[in-house]
Amino acid sequence: MHVIAVDLGASNGRVMKVEYTGDAFGIEEVHRFPNTPVERGGRLTWDIQQLWRETIKGIGWANEGAQSIGIDSWGVDFGLLDHEGTLMEDPFHYRDQRTEGMMEWVFERMSRREIFDRTGVQFLPLNTLYQLASLVKRRKRTLNKAGAYLGFPDLFNFWLTGEKRCELTHATTTQLFNPFKGTWDDEIIEAVGLPLDIFPPIVKPGTILGAMKSVNITTPACHDTGSAVAAVPTKAREFCYISSGTWSLLGTEVASPTINDAVYDLNFTNEGGVEGTTRLLRNLPGFWFQQELLREWVGKRAAVTNDDLQEMAVNSEPFRCFIDPWDPMFMAPGDMTPRIVQYCRSTGQHEPKSMGEHIRCVYDSLAVLYRHTLGQLESITGKTYQHIHIIGGGSQNKVMNQLTADATGRTVIAGPVEATAIGNAIMQLKGIGMLDDVWEARGVLAERLVQQFYRPKTGVDWDTAYTRFMELITQ
Repeated sequence: MHVIAVDLGASNGRVMKVEYTGDAFGIEEVHRFPNTPVERGGRLTWDIQQLWRETIKGIGWANEGAQSIGIDSWGVDFGLLDHEGTLMEDPFHYRDQRTEGMMEWVFERMSRREIFDRTGVQFLPLNTLYQLASLVKRRKRTLNKAGAYLGFPDLFNFWLTGEKRCELTHATTTQLFNPFKGTWDDEIIEAVGLPLDIFPPIVKPGTILGAMKSVNITTPACHDTGSAVAAVPTKAREFCYISSGTWSLLGTEVASPTINDAVYDLNFTNEGGVEGTTRLLRNLPGFWFQQELLREWVGKRAAVTNDDLQEMAVNSEPFRCFIDPWDPMFMAPGDMTPRIVQYCRSTGQHEPKSMGEHIRCVYDSLAVLYRHTLGQLESITGKTYQHIHIIGGGSQNKVMNQLTADATGRTVIAGPVEATAIGNAIMQLKGIGMLDDVWEARGVLAERLVQQFYRPKTGVDWDTAYTRFMELITQ
């Protein structure tokens, strides 16, 4: 007996079989497939039909003996259905340029601070709020034909069950969800000019939506980070994590939203978690840089792998240059090396030349960014975190794990790699009555999971490196 966890990531999708015996989790990858955006006519969209075909293929292979199916994906992106329930167009990619200038346009209709006070969500141009606002401003006719808004995993759930529902953790990434009301924020929606009636009811993680051929369709935490955090292998009630992949999400789990001046000023976010918790965190650029560098170099016929890049980084001199990972010049897809060189040139630093120098620049920059963000998190919570749990695909990068430990001065505990799929399964298992709560599952993972520990090393002057980095990003 098992559940099927479908994890749709920004670079690939996976269909996993997850078994739970009461004292251990077993996980098997049934199907993995690439998720390649489509650029056409200046628009960047997701190839949703390809993702759907591959998802159904994987479910078919894993379906025998399954008790439940759950789907998660990255946040903020969505599809619009017409009044007959047909998808109107391929969902846009959050890196599409249509959100340029939309934050300022929205703030003319409701102030930045009021939006934060109503949602507690970090301000990013890619948020759903600004994607939808671009439709109000530039494509009102399309919006007027819409019958329903569905987040990316909600759309797949609709195709599986016919039920139009939005899952809570994914809805909280939109900057249209009010955590005090526990539902959509009507005032923001009306201020921007969006139709209220397109937003379906919101359901919690662990809700059984329906069935497909007698197999339950159960909502996990449909936001992939929400699922990943559910699988942090700890018995401690207070912990710090980095959910590491295309993005790095650094934060902690709290009982209720933290909406105050410090969170607003530091641009942290409050996203829905499992068991009624809140994920207090900051979204940070992560292995996006490595993915784009690898794509660029392989495209130029270099025979390199992720493992090669780690070895190059170790063998390259540290701290020769840094980038600000948040600089808008790094947001769009495309060749990354000329942009890194341009940034270093414009800031009077050494210009990286070799692959090793480029990847070391990225790793060093991310490590000191983690240190900076951890300090901010501790200032908000008033707590000191002695360990950092790095979970997700990025936890396989041993070099980055060690650099994170060195830069922060904290022990890094790496794993599970498939945290999102396990966390997805955990909430399905709770929904169908096979688990009592997330803490039962975390306790099992803490006891049985083989974890890797990275303790801080001395001998490298991270303090000076940190000072140089902070001078760059505060110019």
